[in-house]
Amino acid sequence: MSRVREVNFDGLVGPTHNYAGLSAGNIASTLNQADASSPRRAALQGLDKMSELMALGNTQGVLVPHERPNIGLLRKLGFSGTDSQVWEKACKTSPRLALNAASASSMWVANAGTVSAAADTADGRNHFTPANLVSMFHRSSEYPFTRRLLKTIFSDEALFCHHEALPPSAHMGDEGAANHTRLCESHEQGGVNLLVYGVDGLSKDGPAPQNFPARQTREACLALARQHSLPDSRCVFAQQSPQAIDAGVFHNDVISVGQLNVFFYHQYAFLDTEAVIQELRDKLAPTELIAIEVPAEKVSLEDAVKSYLFNSQLVRAEGETASTIIAPGECREIEPVHYFLEDLKATHPAIADVKYFDLRESMKNGGGPACLRLRVPLSDAQIASIKPGVILDSNRIGQLRQWVSKHYPKELMPDQLRDPGIIDRTRTALDELTTLLQLGSLYDFQR
Repeated sequence: MSRVREVNFDGLVGPTHNYAGLSAGNIASTLNQADASSPRRAALQGLDKMSELMALGNTQGVLVPHERPNIGLLRKLGFSGTDSQVWEKACKTSPRLALNAASASSMWVANAGTVSAAADTADGRNHFTPANLVSMFHRSSEYPFTRRLLKTIFSDEALFCHHEALPPSAHMGDEGAANHTRLCESHEQGGVNLLVYGVDGLSKDGPAPQNFPARQTREACLALARQHSLPDSRCVFAQQSPQAIDAGVFHNDVISVGQLNVFFYHQYAFLDTEAVIQELRDKLAPTELIAIEVPAEKVSLEDAVKSYLFNSQLVRAEGETASTIIAPGECREIEPVHYFLEDLKATHPAIADVKYFDLRESMKNGGGPACLRLRVPLSDAQIASIKPGVILDSNRIGQLRQWVSKHYPKELMPDQLRDPGIIDRTRTALDELTTLLQLGSLYDFQR
């Protein structure tokens, strides 16, 4: 049997990273609206995390930023003239719209799409569907470039199957891998796919959050399973707790995380948490599910959201028998969370270590370690087939750090995005990046 490993493809933070507070239901994004950001620091923090995961023995990939400002989007909305004129008009007449067009949110590639492992699908290929992200305007234009990017990297049709995004409708709202967890004995073997939704998009009945939007629909989860030819025996469809969504849990990866046969989750993660765990146990059998529940009496929903405890990554290098938790630095600062993690490390045989990472630039916009990565199970043959420049080593990490330091501003206020020079500066940087990563003519700057 060919070796299969889980490769983390992290999103590289874009040069227009800013705090515009565009994401309803994302409490950190709202609280930090209009603060000064540091695109350079954000990108370097992300590269530090990638480097550390490589040091832990994990294979690490990178996904490039989308072009921003999105001049093509603004042209579709009636702005005309040269690219600079389009941007100046949008900034002057509709500044909030301009901020949406400048968002660097594609950095959170957990929302880029849903990936199914070849071991689970009927045709034995990895399947990819870009997320339509219709719940938030600033993200809803991402999926065409996401599909192009994924098809460019994973281009061998004998090994990979690419689907169109689901129809861009609120009834089919799809937020990608942030609502998908695969559990298995090993990556070579078939696993169980947990697909989580917030609401039934075609029905007004049933439980639903009252304060914040439910971004993923049940219909989208079912459609993804059909697209990817996943049998019912390999799927668990679970509704996220409306209480959790209203507490700021806008994606399932803010309230649970799993890898291999370890599942780490909050007591109030799901509408019926006990039933979800039991179905996972039943479908994963004979493999044992190691279910680690965090009781609300030890870590409240509020502290879980503030710390992004469950937006941690679980990683286990080849040959290891226990996992390492890659946690945001905020988990060390909130006492109940820190105490729980340190106790877990000391007492639970499935957890070998907890490592805390400073991702504050990302965290202030509501995205932690798990938001920044898309997991793709890949065999050695599949890795050999993809664009080699996106698989990182220490030399490539160093080149990316130099590229960031050359092109990214140290500080950026939302108002500074108005400068039309940002268009050419960003395009020059992205052209250099595609050369560095050997991706060819990925961007289309002709509008």
